[in-house]
Amino acid sequence: MPRAITLPGAVDATAFRLLNEWQRGFPCEPRPFARIGETVGLDEAEVIAAYRRLIGEGVVSRVGAVFAPRRLGASALAALAAPPERLEAVAARVSREAAINHNYQREHRYNLWFVVTAASEQHLHEVVEGIERDTGCAVIVLPLEEEYHIDLGFDLGSEQKRASPHLSGPVPHAATVAAGGACALPDIERKLVTVLQGGLPLVARPYAALGEQAGVGEGMAIELIERWLDEGLIRRLGVVVRHHELGLGANAMCVWDIPDEQVGELGRRLACEPAVTLCYRRRRILPGWPYNLFCMIHGSAREEVLAARDDIAARLGLDMAPHDVLFSCRRFKQTGARYLPEKENAHV
Repeated sequence: MPRAITLPGAVDATAFRLLNEWQRGFPCEPRPFARIGETVGLDEAEVIAAYRRLIGEGVVSRVGAVFAPRRLGASALAALAAPPERLEAVAARVSREAAINHNYQREHRYNLWFVVTAASEQHLHEVVEGIERDTGCAVIVLPLEEEYHIDLGFDLGSEQKRASPHLSGPVPHAATVAAGGACALPDIERKLVTVLQGGLPLVARPYAALGEQAGVGEGMAIELIERWLDEGLIRRLGVVVRHHELGLGANAMCVWDIPDEQVGELGRRLACEPAVTLCYRRRRILPGWPYNLFCMIHGSAREEVLAARDDIAARLGLDMAPHDVLFSCRRFKQTGARYLPEKENAHV
């Protein structure tokens, strides 16, 4: 069942609404913060100031778009086994890459896990090869093969979720992800994506500011973003929260080695569990990594996460297959994905 979250003391009832109700369904109109203010009883300037404060406090990563995996370029989860005495140095080398947006230590022989996003498969492989060369650690690369439930935001309270149409919604249908399936965007659209990746400017007319950076008008910027939402290129548009700062201090990557003919059905069932925040199938890398079904479970304490995981596994019969649980220990980097680097503006 949904878990109650103990929010930081600075998050009052109004700030809670700004966080919880606008993780998706963010207004695509010239003055979106004024529209949000109408719903929460603040004026436009107060809403903008509140989001700036929440970003400054680390509660919010950004307000903006979350792009669908592998639709713009290439992306993959990757891991390596760093010698414990060199872990921090290896993690620092990984985090220096602009193509790395998440970098975590986890409890496993493969103790460093990171997400690589790049403009192309070739660039992704170049990033991985550079990490291997500089660290002396072999990297396993685990591309997404089928998604069951990805990045729909964090429910910050079960009562509020039932009241908020912006956050609640059906679990998406499973989608197979084809290798090399990134879409080809016209030059002007790529420029808008490039500036949108960093988030919406916290100003009264954010789409006008985005458009000015990309060389398009406000109306066209809004029209393109709405189209990308309809087409699924943008998974959601809204507030991107930081789970650790919001009290979800424990998170576990739960994995199973499921027979290929069963993984789709079990993955879809697993994705429907309220405790599961992410769920997908990834490529096995044998012999060291035999697992193909992944899910993430977040909670305020380790025991809570384990209890939720064990209950789900028992009801779905998952633990009849080989399995493991990898808790996060440290977060070295967490930013938004950057498929198209800023410098690409010069040659797209």
